[in-house]
Amino acid sequence: MRLLFFDFGSGEILLIVLAAFLIFGPSKIPEIARNLGKFINDIKRASEDIKTEINKEADRIERDKKLAAYKTKIEKDLEPDKTYGPSAETDPYENAEEKPEIESNKDSTPYTQ
Repeated sequence: MRLLFFDFGSGEILLIVLAAFLIFGPSKIPEIARNLGKFINDIKRASEDIKTEINKEADRIERDKKLAAYKTKIEKDLEPDKTYGPSAETDPYENAEEKPEIESNKDSTPYTQ
């Protein structure tokens, strides 16, 4: 029977466990296994944190791109259409014979521009 963990067979794993039992003794084996479990758990947690941070950053960049595209679209939609109506640069009464009189707010005397 072959295990898929580092391509070790069950006999090889049994030999490694027996060697660890002989080297460290029966009192140290549970402590070593507990520390090894904590170490593996810490590695998993750290890799998960890194993956989460990378995903958050990728999502933030994607949101910024979408926001910039949306702002550009809104600015383009709000931009005045220069093909219709009088332009802000020209005076609509430029060619008129008489310009209309506009009353001032300060006094009631009319004046011409």
